[in-house]
Amino acid sequence: MRIQLITTGRRTGQPREVTLYAWEDGARLVVVGSRGGAARDPAWAHNLRALPRAAVRRGRKLEEVEVHEASGDEQDRLWRLVVEHFPLYATYQRRTKRRIPLFVLAPRPSGQPEPG
Repeated sequence: MRIQLITTGRRTGQPREVTLYAWEDGARLVVVGSRGGAARDPAWAHNLRALPRAAVRRGRKLEEVEVHEASGDEQDRLWRLVVEHFPLYATYQRRTKRRIPLFVLAPRPSGQPEPG
């Protein structure tokens, strides 16, 4: 599915919006920082590492999410999931020396306070 990911710029503090493909993993979404196999991660990935909160727009629905970067067994499992559905990611991984990051977007429970 395609989503709009809205991050906060790590330098500017301004909203930044990007269209990405996402895969469902239960109630969570997974997005891939492939940048077509480029040598560096996409800017939105750096923004999520700096501030692991974002918003996701699917159609007319806007949802606040908490974000973490997958690692270890979770990274391996999710990588198999996304490559199964979009094999071109395996090609992108072969193009670069970096490990392509996966980010997990989990719905933020309503009423949860903003981190201080």
